[in-house]
Amino acid sequence: MNVISKLAIALVMAAGAATASAQEHAHGGHEAHAGQQAAAPTLVEAEVKKVDKEAGKITLRHGDITNLNMPGMTMAFRTKDAAMLDQVKVGDKVTFAAERVNGAFTIVQLQKAQ
Repeated sequence: MNVISKLAIALVMAAGAATASAQEHAHGGHEAHAGQQAAAPTLVEAEVKKVDKEAGKITLRHGDITNLNMPGMTMAFRTKDAAMLDQVKVGDKVTFAAERVNGAFTIVQLQKAQ
């Protein structure tokens, strides 16, 4: 083999080693984040504005949802379990907890307020 061929092979091998090292570092970073958990769901007070059983959604006028960094507002949520919608009607005061599930804000706990 001539000198140019040997140099080309050495460069390719060095580039491959650098890429493998970068990938290992990147995956190590993901593992570090995997140990961190999202903020625990917070119970929030709200008023039921609409119940849409066909769509599996409920519209609530709610206070701040701290675990989602969301200010108080009126918005529709999906529910983790469609049976939650049978427990409430428009005008009910409720407490709920919401999380981001598959990219959508989803109620994971719902109960009528005392």
